[in-house]
Amino acid sequence: MKHIVKIIALLVAISSVWIGLLQASIIPRSNTWLLPVYLIIMLGCYGLLMVGIGLIQFRTCPHEAILLQQDVIEAKEFLKAKGVDVGSD
Repeated sequence: MKHIVKIIALLVAISSVWIGLLQASIIPRSNTWLLPVYLIIMLGCYGLLMVGIGLIQFRTCPHEAILLQQDVIEAKEFLKAKGVDVGSD
C-alpha cells in the first residue's frame, strides 16, 4: 500500500509541475506539451539501464547449480521408478 501512495504522490507532483510550466509559459508551449512523452521515454531508458546493470552485476552461484543438477537427477530417477519416460541421458 505504501508503494502505491508513493507512486500517486510522484504522479501528482509531476502533473503539478507540468501544469505549472504550461501556465507560466517559462518553456515554449510547443515543448511543454511534449514533456509527458519525454518523461515516458526517460522512464523506459531508466528501466532498460536498471535491467542492464542488474544483468552485469548478476552473480553466478556454482554451489546452487550443483544442487540443482542433483535435484534434476533425483527427479529423473523418481520418474523412471514410476515408469515415466524422461528421455535419454
